Amino acid sequence: MKKSFFAVSSVSLALMLGVGAAIAQDAEPIRIGVAVAQTSNVALLGQEQVIGAEIAAQYFNDLGGINGRPIELVIQDTAGDEAGAINAFNTVIAEGVVGIVGPTLSQQAFAADPIAEAARVPVIAPSNTARGIPEIGAYIARVSAPVALVAPNAVRTALEFDPEIQRVAVFFAQNDAFATSETGTFQETVTALGLELLPVQTFQTTDTDFTTQITNILPLNPDLAIVSGLAADGGNLVRQLRELGYEGLIVGGNGLNTANIFPVCQAFCDGILIAQAYSYSYENEVNSAFRDIYFEQQGKEPPQFSGQAFAGVQVFVEALIELDNTVGLDTLDLAATRDQLNTTLLGLTYDTPLGVISFTPEGEINQGTFYVAQISMNEDGQTGSFVFVNTIDVTAEATPEATPAS
Repeated sequence: MKKSFFAVSSVSLALMLGVGAAIAQDAEPIRIGVAVAQTSNVALLGQEQVIGAEIAAQYFNDLGGINGRPIELVIQDTAGDEAGAINAFNTVIAEGVVGIVGPTLSQQAFAADPIAEAARVPVIAPSNTARGIPEIGAYIARVSAPVALVAPNAVRTALEFDPEIQRVAVFFAQNDAFATSETGTFQETVTALGLELLPVQTFQTTDTDFTTQITNILPLNPDLAIVSGLAADGGNLVRQLRELGYEGLIVGGNGLNTANIFPVCQAFCDGILIAQAYSYSYENEVNSAFRDIYFEQQGKEPPQFSGQAFAGVQVFVEALIELDNTVGLDTLDLAATRDQLNTTLLGLTYDTPLGVISFTPEGEINQGTFYVAQISMNEDGQTGSFVFVNTIDVTAEATPEATPAS
């Protein structure tokens, strides 16, 4: 069934894109950089991005690549810090990529994106949601919607679940640019909704013991807890919250938006609400094909980080096809290809796993549909799923005036 559907999808999408049925045997590949975290405490997110990017390359190569030329991914590990991202960007740029999908964290983007900007290499950020990312430069765009559009949906959904919520505890990783900016949006949302913001608790992404922060808050009887961190630290904080007796709703930030937290907080992950910019149940041709391939390979539904990485590669592929159709890639050297690719990709509209997206002239994503999912753990306490409980339709046409995040 899946293979039959994928074949039909491939043919119709091929007609839509105008791509060929096969890649020429001696065709020179077009190289796209993928610079994301495959090691460090960020690896739980970056590994999902590699999977999404590789599925995209496989999918579009099966459709004929770039008018018969294959897509080749040049994958580099950024690890979890700025130095790793800088090294990875320098490496893929030197290897002749036409553009870069990455890095994983906003904190890394603020350090590494200026390198690509100086080299005039287009960047598609797959998961950098901090305010100010597209403003880094003319060659920086993102397929990751800004946190100010996405995160408040989880808090509002929590209020729909429990209208009696009044007192809110907020925890965030102060050494991470994404968590620091995301918590700003969460805190603004809490106060804008007329809720009481309890004393904010900070931690480090390297922390494993959160007893102090939790015991500071529990005597104040919070009705809702909001956690902004990464999968390992955030998952441990959730687990310890439950172990120490907290029974209310928990909202997790984007760093917890991965099934890789299941082994961390285990049964205690159950019930966490997390805002989403991607839904595996979104119905369009490319998402159905992506979901089928991902499920066949991984045995589970695709997560947001994989969906956004797929979309990042897709943007480059479709813009390259358009550039080849209108100008001819064989008429351009690498520098001119990078320049004209950047201009081209900002001017197109894409039907992606995220839905229909486009970009503002500054490189900000226009995306109209967002979601909230709730984690439902299985009886084994080790596995679970994200169950979609809310869909929000908005118009995302510019960087919102609110505090940022990745």
